[in-house]
Amino acid sequence: MKILGSDRKQLHFFNAKVMNLVLSTVLCLIALANAMAQGQPNFIFILTDDQTYGMMGCTGNDIVQTPHLDQLAKDGVLFTNAHITSAICTPSRTSILTSQFERKHGINFNSGTSLSIEGWQNTYPMVMRTNGYYTGWIGKNHVPIGQGGYASGVMEKSFDYWYAGHGHLRFYPKEIHHIFNHANADTQAEIIGEGIQDFLSNEQKLQGAVKFLDQRPKDKPFMLSVNFNLPHGASTSTMEMRDTDDDLYKTWYRDMEIPLPKNYVAKKDIKTPKLPLEIHRTEDRQVGYDYVNEPETLKERYIRQLQAMTGIDRLVGQLRQTLKNQKLDNNTVIIFTADHGLFMGQFGLGGKAFCYEITTRVPMIIFDPYSKKSTRNKTSDALVQSIDIAPTILTMAGIPIPSTYQGKTLTEVLSGSIADPRHYLYTENLWSTQFGNPRCESVQDKNWKYIRYYKNENLSASKKIKTAKEMGINLTSMLYKVHDPDIALYRHFIEAPLQGEAAVYEELFDLKNDAQETTNLANETGHKDILEKMRKIWVNEINNARGAEPPQVLRYTTDSESERGVIIEPK
Repeated sequence: MKILGSDRKQLHFFNAKVMNLVLSTVLCLIALANAMAQGQPNFIFILTDDQTYGMMGCTGNDIVQTPHLDQLAKDGVLFTNAHITSAICTPSRTSILTSQFERKHGINFNSGTSLSIEGWQNTYPMVMRTNGYYTGWIGKNHVPIGQGGYASGVMEKSFDYWYAGHGHLRFYPKEIHHIFNHANADTQAEIIGEGIQDFLSNEQKLQGAVKFLDQRPKDKPFMLSVNFNLPHGASTSTMEMRDTDDDLYKTWYRDMEIPLPKNYVAKKDIKTPKLPLEIHRTEDRQVGYDYVNEPETLKERYIRQLQAMTGIDRLVGQLRQTLKNQKLDNNTVIIFTADHGLFMGQFGLGGKAFCYEITTRVPMIIFDPYSKKSTRNKTSDALVQSIDIAPTILTMAGIPIPSTYQGKTLTEVLSGSIADPRHYLYTENLWSTQFGNPRCESVQDKNWKYIRYYKNENLSASKKIKTAKEMGINLTSMLYKVHDPDIALYRHFIEAPLQGEAAVYEELFDLKNDAQETTNLANETGHKDILEKMRKIWVNEINNARGAEPPQVLRYTTDSESERGVIIEPK
């Protein structure tokens, strides 16, 4: 029988898919066999908030003192090209939990939705609990789940150990979250540290923590998620150098010369904005980022961030010592990363919610005590993403990966058997609101990044503020409450580019020679072929990010909750 060219291609494609499926199955079976042979490992996943890549010694910062994190990197693998999927808290954290891009999971501050119970059941903590892991959650939660979102009680009931607050924790968490009232410390990192010590000691004497068993079963592996609200401005802005604070938070770094970030521009000195004014309306930026406008206020905030990072580092050191004391250090995997980065006045910008490297690139460290010594103390420039964390954990635990996951397991990168899990990396920003941020998406490889922007037609924050003041309307309600029509607008943001919405502005950066993304080459004739190539890659990547299934979400707006007789405040 003669096989035609088109049939031959289809047969080759089919055989390739079969081989990939077989290989994937074999790798999963090998991982499962290894996990069963050595006993399933414990996991501790540490997530920081608004931590840019260069905020640790091991990532190039020669001011901050982070010896324990630096040692963790030496003992494991430091990923130097790790990125989040959406550079703002809630969608990024939802992506980590679900291993899905925002376009698929559909959760953001402006989405008017919470994650459904069905969607929640496929998150890494729930999959691991279903498969026999004892689970804990300590610190911050910023993902609304179930009917009623943060007030549903779903999170509190979903873990064997819960010591956390919804939304921002601030630097002094007891002032807004009663669950922490019985902690000895008053400051965030130290309170979270008490929770970790309580969980690991297995004494579970800490009042306030919600526990479903008197003790952690010794015959069960555990999965502990530790979530900071540091060095985020919601916490560093509330630091007061109180008498009860550790000296770290009062004096450290204050006697040092603090340099301004590379490419820093004070507000008064901005001559050419980074983005056209019709794309990014800087006058509508949230006032919480105004500290970037002047060098002195920027330096004060940076000092507080450095202090917070050293506080987190000290906690990591205490954590590793406790693991050693409890004889858990040889079977506990530690993963450390951040939910996104933050602009600190570079190009005159403040905040996040962009697709630039400063906001999407984050530190990521994976320490696997079972790995060969030859694979440790390594750096990897592999294109990895936050959505890869969940499938990596499940693979290391020998647990099948849900079909809903979009991330890739990094176990082969960690072992050195492959260099890269993907050729291209996709990020997006769907948080486009009255605060002037543009909708955008980007695709990149190790050499080039392409960003596309859409028309910004959102009503200006300054106009809303003016009306609120004239009418005596609460500013928080005016600016932050989400109503039912916002759901439709958000879904338009998701679908419009897939349905042919044209970009109104494009950027192309030569990452190899311009890592700071200073020079847009999109309009340079010499780079026309690269631009066209990246546009085609964008089409494929945005379709993959969206997926075919509808998001597993529930209506969660001011309107939906008022119908139930509940008044909600923005988190």
